[in-house]
Amino acid sequence: MIEKILNSRKKLLKDLPLLPPVKGEEEGGCGVTGFACTIPVRGKHIFEPSIQMHNRGNGKGGGIAAVGLAAEQLGVSQEILEQDYLLQIALLDPAAQQEVEYTCIIPFLDVHKAEKVQTVEDFRDIEGLEVKPPDVWHYFARVKPDVLENFIKKNHLQSLDARKAEDEFIYQNTFRLNQKFYASLGEKRAFVLSHGRNMLIFKIVGYAENIVRYYQLENFLAHVWIAHQRYPTRGRVWHPGGAHPFIGLNEALVHNGDFANYYSVTEYLRQRNIYPLFLTDTEASALLFDLLSRVYEYPLEYIIEALAPTTERDFDLLPPEKQKIYQLIQASHIHGSPDGPWFFIIARNDPYKQRFQLLGITDTSMLRPQVFALFKAEAVQIGLICSEKQAIDATLHSLAAEDKRFSPIADKYWNARGGSHTDGGAFIFSIENVNGRNGAKKLVCTDKFGAVVSIPQNKKYCDMTIEISASGKENPLKEELSTLATGQPFELFVYLRDNIVSWDYNIFRWSLNELKEFAAESDEYKETIIEALTLLNDRRYDTGDKKRSSILRIIREALHDLFAAVPFLSENSPSCYRFVDWKTQGLLRAPNDGEEVLVINAEGFPPEGDFCDARLICEAYDMGWKRFIAYGYKGQRFCGCGLGPDTKDVRIDVYDSSGDYLASGIDGMEIYVHGNGQDQLGQIMKAGKLVVFGDVGQTFMYGAKGGEVYIMGNAAGRPLINAVGKPRVVINGTCLDYLAESFMAGEPLEGGGFVVLNGIYFDDKGQGGKEARGREQPVPYPGSNLFSLASGGAIYVRDPHQQLVKEQLNGGEFAPMTAEDWELILPYLKENEKLFGISIEDDLLTVDGVKRAPGEVYRKVRAIKLAVLTAGDSE
Repeated sequence: MIEKILNSRKKLLKDLPLLPPVKGEEEGGCGVTGFACTIPVRGKHIFEPSIQMHNRGNGKGGGIAAVGLAAEQLGVSQEILEQDYLLQIALLDPAAQQEVEYTCIIPFLDVHKAEKVQTVEDFRDIEGLEVKPPDVWHYFARVKPDVLENFIKKNHLQSLDARKAEDEFIYQNTFRLNQKFYASLGEKRAFVLSHGRNMLIFKIVGYAENIVRYYQLENFLAHVWIAHQRYPTRGRVWHPGGAHPFIGLNEALVHNGDFANYYSVTEYLRQRNIYPLFLTDTEASALLFDLLSRVYEYPLEYIIEALAPTTERDFDLLPPEKQKIYQLIQASHIHGSPDGPWFFIIARNDPYKQRFQLLGITDTSMLRPQVFALFKAEAVQIGLICSEKQAIDATLHSLAAEDKRFSPIADKYWNARGGSHTDGGAFIFSIENVNGRNGAKKLVCTDKFGAVVSIPQNKKYCDMTIEISASGKENPLKEELSTLATGQPFELFVYLRDNIVSWDYNIFRWSLNELKEFAAESDEYKETIIEALTLLNDRRYDTGDKKRSSILRIIREALHDLFAAVPFLSENSPSCYRFVDWKTQGLLRAPNDGEEVLVINAEGFPPEGDFCDARLICEAYDMGWKRFIAYGYKGQRFCGCGLGPDTKDVRIDVYDSSGDYLASGIDGMEIYVHGNGQDQLGQIMKAGKLVVFGDVGQTFMYGAKGGEVYIMGNAAGRPLINAVGKPRVVINGTCLDYLAESFMAGEPLEGGGFVVLNGIYFDDKGQGGKEARGREQPVPYPGSNLFSLASGGAIYVRDPHQQLVKEQLNGGEFAPMTAEDWELILPYLKENEKLFGISIEDDLLTVDGVKRAPGEVYRKVRAIKLAVLTAGDSE
């Protein structure tokens, strides 16, 4: 049947030329975002993350897609919404509508509803929209019975399910329409935006967020939304047809990256009678997915394997039965697998299994950033995928501001490891029906292999709308808090931490409100309380029956209130703190006597450029400010950059969703990130101290030359590539792959650089409210490229069970862990303990309940001296 389906397409390709091996636009760094929710949510919530990633676009192409729509908003019955194809046609030339309808719609389709999508009156009223978007008509339609019967008979598809044959007719009819009205050659008058069931796509010349504005989608409801900034990066580009998303049938695909083998992929498609009319790698990706899912009918695991094959050591670690299947998949499809940096987000309606899906798939080398997140409450559940964590946070903040059932903080954030035996480099959020509950949905998140991604169960979510009261415990609580707020930050932190398990949300919130009142009394109180709440934000501990995301929300809102209460630069106040934000930046001045800390609300600043918050910090430093607290971040980049050399007396504390390139190029200052970092942190760092109380993203410390860095959690792909000099880094979690590739940091015992990789995690289960103990990750390092091609430095890996093998080193070698090595890294582990509460004795040197010697716990990896480089040594 597969061959019959593909053969039925031969006539579509008649007289079409061979695809040229073109190499067109090569601008990378696209912004992709998406989320899937158990309740339909408004289009304004895809607007917010699109705005956040505006600087990843270029105004030449933007698109969004929605899956799982609301029938009443579209003016059709639920049956028509679910059963009809929603054909959306973009009219570049409005005069072409009648010809399009009489050529490709009326002869073949029974149309149950047709209407023009409403827009704003004048596109020029929307700032940044320079090209008029196309008029869009959508048609709810089914293939006429006699047309479908003739199609089946003519192409010998009698054994194919009639509904699937109808799918194929719609697919081919779209090809004919696009070929006639928007082919790669000739005049471009109209094209199909989408044609699947219960889904739609819009795309324009412009930014994705302007689609929401122009087509008035702020209140449009859908279960799944995705968006893309920037146009395709391979092939010839025409707009808006060249913008993402692209379609197969019931899926919409957006893509960050570009293919090195675009021509090879199109040849693979051409052999199967598939011809990309828009000549872009993203279109080819969507066509690949449709081929594998709808024609070959592969399960998702096999589709992902065909797109991102498992190789090297990861393949060897697969079960034998999977190896056999994957070998066959690779033999059949490897020449059609995209090569190069790419990351896909796919929104999909699966009508045959009655579910909506959001997929994220990364390339095997993890060359493009990606972050996944999950939030689950009793009333609502949502899964999110974005290029940057800050876009996830923007989505959640937008939702939580409108609907208190959402949280601005996810329960879980993580990255995928491309082509791996652990998660397969892909995660799928499925919105499924709940049996026995009319209309109710549930969210299930799985990896490529079907393993469910879970979060702690039986945790209560805080209802922030409930009025706060101490329930008769005001006096003793107030007395205790008042005593601890007098210059005892760690003791105050311990008191709050140890009581979280026994307190309910109400008492916890009341206590923080009392602390905010104390902070207004003096700088001494303020400093103590800020430090204590920051520790409460940063550390890991048992939260009892309460969600950690809810606890963090309460803490961070209290910190925001404390920061916002700082006197403005224009106020006459004895406080050592001063406040500035976007509106008051013009008041920036040098510090007066006694003024020490500049608090910056970064929320309103652009993400980069001459007027960003990073430039404000530079200006403030030039005026004499040395101590900064910066909060309200929404992805703003370059924090700490540009202050120049020798900044040992500068400290910046960063809160909320800081952006890329933070601490890049710093020379002496200290930066503390009180949460997760994003990509490119600490690049070409020369000296100073960077502390991250969470995870970091891609290419962390690329080309760094020095400095001390402490990471509480994990690093994504490619940290410390091409680092030189003497960087000293402690990563308490793990790294996905390519740790310290081409590391060139000399001899550690003679002043060179090194990395300590502890391979632990926290499960938020302390005892009686105490801090959680570090627990071993399944493997200290899962990748195949540890210290690959390094020529200097060393990595000290906590590997008490000897799980690392030499095949992972790819240019490195194991060396004895000596007493000198331990003495070298011990001061950094002590500082690590001080910062994160990770005990050397209890967390690092204790294995299976027994304390061991350092040489039994840590293993040293050093660079191999290549014979070609040492050939002259014997002469």
